[in-house]
Order: sequence, then structure tokens, then C-alpha cells
Amino acid sequence: MTWRGALIWAALALAIALPVITAAQSPLLQWRQPIYIIAGFAGIVGLALLLVQPLLILGLLPGVPARRLHIWTGAGLVIAVIVHVLGLWLTSPPDVVDVLLFRSPTPFSVWGAVAMWAVFAAALLAVFRKRLGLRLWRLGHSVAVVIVVIGTVVHAWLIEGAMESLTKAALCLLVLAAVFWALRRRRVWRMLL
Repeated sequence: MTWRGALIWAALALAIALPVITAAQSPLLQWRQPIYIIAGFAGIVGLALLLVQPLLILGLLPGVPARRLHIWTGAGLVIAVIVHVLGLWLTSPPDVVDVLLFRSPTPFSVWGAVAMWAVFAAALLAVFRKRLGLRLWRLGHSVAVVIVVIGTVVHAWLIEGAMESLTKAALCLLVLAAVFWALRRRRVWRMLL
């Protein structure tokens, strides 16, 4: 591996590890149930995977089969969302039902629910990619991804939880920048014209 490749991997590891490490040291975790903590960290992992996905699509992570790993990372994202929601449901079913029915009074919940459904939509579009045709698939998947990213970033930003503000902001900004850079480089929006 080249120095450039090593630096890319080190920067990615740092961008992901710092928010996870600082969240793990949060005093807010002291009184939480283990299931709740696992659910929260599944959300953090999901946010981190949103940073990895566009880097794979752009071929910026050296030494890995980008397309295949993109598929597996997408599956990991779906699993992280399921663990996040299921864990929260196990600790407080009425709250999660309110979120899923879009009647929760907390704004971050609405953003999270929208992002969750968009993750599932993006995954379903990926499963049916060959049936949809490349143009329709790419456009639909990209729109779903934009909704996922915006919804997730706003969801994460509005929650005052275990994630420390500075590292959370940095990770959120990196996710936004990477996804919009990937969309621009792949010229997805030209298909609308």
C-alpha cells in the first residue's frame, strides 16, 4: 500500500473512531440499560457507514473490492438501522411506535424515521437494480441516499445524547461532503435534465 493509501485509511479510521470513543466515554451512558447503549451505538455505526459508502463508490479506499464492499456495507447499514430501532423499541415500545407513526413530539424522531424508510428504499432499489434499468435505478437510489444522509445528519445533530458535539459535527459534515462529492462526480443529477 502506498503512503497515500495509508493516509486515506488512517484518516477514515480517525473520523470514525473519535466519535465512537468519545461517545463511549459519555457520562450519559452511566444509567442506561445495555440494550439502549447497543441501540445508540448502532446508530453511530450507521452514521459512520454513511461516510464509507461514497468513498467506496468513488474508489477512494485503496486495496479493497469497492463495488462488492459497497454492497456489504449497505447491508451493514440496514442491519445497523434495524438494531438501532429494535433496541430502542425493546427499551421503550410506545416511543418507537410514535416515531414510526410520525406522531412523536421530538423533531429528531421524524428525521430518523424518514431516514430509516429511505435506507430501506435504497436497499430495495439495490435488490431490484437489474429489473429497473441503470438510469431509473441510479436516479432512485441516489434520491433515496440523499434523503438518508440529510435525515440521518439532522437526526444525529438534534439528539443531545452520548455523542460529543465536536466529533459528531465533524462526522456529520464529512458524511455530507463525501455523499455530495460522490453524487457530483458520478453526475447523477444530469439524468434529470
